[in-house]
Amino acid sequence: MLPRLPRLMGIVNVTPDSFSDGGRWADPEAAIEHGRRLLADGADILDIGGESTRPGATRPLVEEELGRVVPVISALAATGAAVSVDTMRAEVAQAAIDAGASIVNDVSGGLADPAMLPVVAASEATYVAMHWRAHSDRMQDFASYDGPGGVLAAVREELSERVGAMLDAGIERPRIVLDPGLGFAKQGEHNWELLRGLDGLAELGFPILVGASRKRFLGALLAAPDGTPRGVDEREYAGAALTLLLAQRGVWGLRVHDVRASRDTLRVLARMTGCHE
Repeated sequence: MLPRLPRLMGIVNVTPDSFSDGGRWADPEAAIEHGRRLLADGADILDIGGESTRPGATRPLVEEELGRVVPVISALAATGAAVSVDTMRAEVAQAAIDAGASIVNDVSGGLADPAMLPVVAASEATYVAMHWRAHSDRMQDFASYDGPGGVLAAVREELSERVGAMLDAGIERPRIVLDPGLGFAKQGEHNWELLRGLDGLAELGFPILVGASRKRFLGALLAAPDGTPRGVDEREYAGAALTLLLAQRGVWGLRVHDVRASRDTLRVLARMTGCHE
């Protein structure tokens, strides 16, 4: 029997250019309403982001990012929702924590901003550290894993190095969650190798968050006979399959766009196994 189902982290992109839903929730009021819908659909956490990290994306000014995320975090945290901020910037993380965020989801694992780890250490926030090698406009130039053990060994080693930096900065072990970084400096097969090898990453001793929702490697898997990738909004059945399989693997959390589909999947699993929702 599974001890507990994974937490569902519902994605709220307050951006004009995210790969899946860029522009749909760019207005703060629209983003707040979207967050409320995700909560009604069964989200445990709302992940609020103001910077697109799709391949090739350019970075917004820090003032733009702050203006996007802080009003949304303030409004949703005020309702009692568990809120995460998806940011690589210490200044944004601090403002988000002040506005009520209890999780900092840093796709760079502290590499993009040297002030990030001290800011998190001084707070009580949970810190999600993702495997990362470079910013979105050039990250695919670093998608090479030719050493012994391939991508799994490299990601494990590089995440272990980041854990050392977090502990040295004063972030306590119970506050650390790791993310293998699917799609970030990864080719399609790298993502599948990481998913198959998650137990190896879990051996580092930290909870694992996985963000596979609607990503390019799923579109490639579901491509039409002529090779055209399946559309971004038409990958949810594959996403639900991953929700089921990853829940059975015992991951801590799943970062998803369609919370209802994932929640329905987990409810079936809970009914069949007797695990706690």
